[in-house]
Amino acid sequence: MSKYRWIYTTWPDAGLAGAAGRTLVQEGLCACVNILPGMTSVYRWQGAVETANEAVMILKTSSEKAPAVIDRLVALHPYDEPCAVGLDIDAAASAPGFLTWMGAALSAGA
Repeated sequence: MSKYRWIYTTWPDAGLAGAAGRTLVQEGLCACVNILPGMTSVYRWQGAVETANEAVMILKTSSEKAPAVIDRLVALHPYDEPCAVGLDIDAAASAPGFLTWMGAALSAGA
């Protein structure tokens, strides 16, 4: 298992994603979040194919904090079943300085 993790999630709009992201960083659960507005999702929900405009949010955290991030994200999220998928970060394929910064940011927010 990797020491660090990305969590991919989608939100109804960038404003809600931004408010949740700020909360997660302020609470020390994430080192950083990125919000990408203007995404279109096509998905099946309650037996119908739906299309919605959404915003993507990528959260950068540690593997240790990831379960708490997911719990908090689900609590903050307006959807009944929000997308929240954890992806391990490959340290060997990542910039060492960035990973060092992530560790320091997560420690400072603890």
